[in-house]
Amino acid sequence: MAEEIITSTNVETATDHEYNASEIQVLKGLEAVRKRPGMYIGSTGERGLHHLVYEIVDNAIDEALAGYCNHIEVKILKNNIIQVTDNGRGIPVDIQADTGLPAVTVVYTILHAGGKFGGENSGYKVAGGLHGVGASVVNACSEWLTVNVRRDGHEYEQTFRRGDPDGPLKCLGTVAEGVTGTRVTFKPDPEMFKDTTVYNFETLEKRLREESFLNAGVKITLTDERELYTPVLEDGQEGDPCYRTELCHLSGRKAQSGGAPPQCHLPQGPDRAGHGRDRAAV
Repeated sequence: MAEEIITSTNVETATDHEYNASEIQVLKGLEAVRKRPGMYIGSTGERGLHHLVYEIVDNAIDEALAGYCNHIEVKILKNNIIQVTDNGRGIPVDIQADTGLPAVTVVYTILHAGGKFGGENSGYKVAGGLHGVGASVVNACSEWLTVNVRRDGHEYEQTFRRGDPDGPLKCLGTVAEGVTGTRVTFKPDPEMFKDTTVYNFETLEKRLREESFLNAGVKITLTDERELYTPVLEDGQEGDPCYRTELCHLSGRKAQSGGAPPQCHLPQGPDRAGHGRDRAAV
């Protein structure tokens, strides 16, 4: 064993045991993310918390860049649960040859797995996510995550808990021809985000408005369903209580309030229904 050199600098951090192969750890699956989340999302504070939403939205934006998505809905549900819905192609659910698992399971449980690495077998010509860690990292940092996929005439669902599948991929039934899309619902893990798990509406709105400016033709709506609020109308009177909804800019022009945005293909259940009033983001 090498002779230990103790100085005033390392006196508090020096170890007193041998360093050998038994001390080399190999982290498997998403264990590395849960052990060092800051390496993947920047921090475990407020910035990292919001970054989880950006990762899922960016996947939907990539569908738009590929020409298959024109509306993305982001909702902050009660208990600061996030739900992102798009009307893209839907994540593939057939078996991925190398793993023997459904492709959607691979995407959410294996780092560096995705369809954006380029080459003949890539699912995208261009993409904002190039390393295949976005969806799996969000999964690893969530207490639970559920992904719903509609494609090929069916709807599929799989739930995960702290990165691990909580049961196999299930087929929930059939959907109308041509109905496609992905809905991701997740609850940030308080074990990871010890400072806060509370989302800031304005922070998300700013980011989504920027995304909408940069991606012409994509309509992005943000709704806060944590509590109802009473809007003040132009005549100074109070309107009916509703959820706060922002309709982000479309094609670089300020969206007009009053018109209902096109609905994504994945309708919400009765406990998710809202009657938010659209307002133009400024």
